[in-house]
Amino acid sequence: MRIGILGYGNLGRGVECALMQNPDMELKGVFTRRAPKTVRILTPDVPVYSIEEAEKMQNEIDVMILCGGSATDLPEQTPKYARLFHVVDSFDTHAKIPEHFSKVDTASKEGGKVGVISVGWDPGMFSLSRMYMGAILPEGKDYTFWGKGVSQGHSDAVRRIDGVLDARQYTIPRPEAISAVRGGTMPDLTTGEKHTRECFVVAEEGADLERIEREIKTMPNYFADYETTVHFITKEEMARDHSQLPHGGVVIRSGQTGIDKEHTNLIEYSLKLDSNPEFTASVLVAYARAAYRLGAEGVAGCKTVLDIPPAYLSPMSGEELRKQLL
Repeated sequence: MRIGILGYGNLGRGVECALMQNPDMELKGVFTRRAPKTVRILTPDVPVYSIEEAEKMQNEIDVMILCGGSATDLPEQTPKYARLFHVVDSFDTHAKIPEHFSKVDTASKEGGKVGVISVGWDPGMFSLSRMYMGAILPEGKDYTFWGKGVSQGHSDAVRRIDGVLDARQYTIPRPEAISAVRGGTMPDLTTGEKHTRECFVVAEEGADLERIEREIKTMPNYFADYETTVHFITKEEMARDHSQLPHGGVVIRSGQTGIDKEHTNLIEYSLKLDSNPEFTASVLVAYARAAYRLGAEGVAGCKTVLDIPPAYLSPMSGEELRKQLL
């Protein structure tokens, strides 16, 4: 499978590393908005192209993995490139996924391609967990907790604010909320009762810090519903204290079974990640394999992790999967 990477930040580098662990895939090119000569990648003898050259390479790339941000990049890029390639993205603005799906579905069907959106761990692997858990325990409640860790999407959204040079956003679950859920009491928890958010921001010299903090705390879909703390720090402090990108979280379903719903059952799926972008990239690469296989079967249109059979993600054959995993 011939793979292209569009965007070469933390996620793009993670995709490149993940491709090295998948021998049925080959990196054919990296596409960037920067000057290609200034971008140094890890894979020998693979060219770096200007993003404008991507449209000319339909015959050389099977799946384009889109590594831009959800705030402004992917809403434009995914529909655009879904007409030209099978694509996979990590669009993670949950409230806007239906709208994004519709645009990508139209574009990919026009091009006869497969567009897989919102791939990662949430949305992504956590979404699958919620679906499986709800199907198995229909009488119950889902609870999703993220962190403590750096959210790439939220950090990117803060960096887009005028006057911000760099930012890290940590999502922090409230321990008392997790304890209540694991206790099987099925509490009703608001968004703000489950998490807090903490931002570390490097601002331009002379920037209006009060305006930046206000824009962060009132940002819809990102911060408006949470208790958010904003710290302004120097670039040296950012490099020293916030250079790593850990994350993780847990999905729990508390469900009742029995004729009188007398038994409580808990299902829990958790992740602890040293590198959020590298793990997300690994999920993207697995779904690139699925997009390629679906395309080979003549499928076109937009798909999510909920639509794709799990066997399509694995390099193993059906016979091998049944023998080794079933």
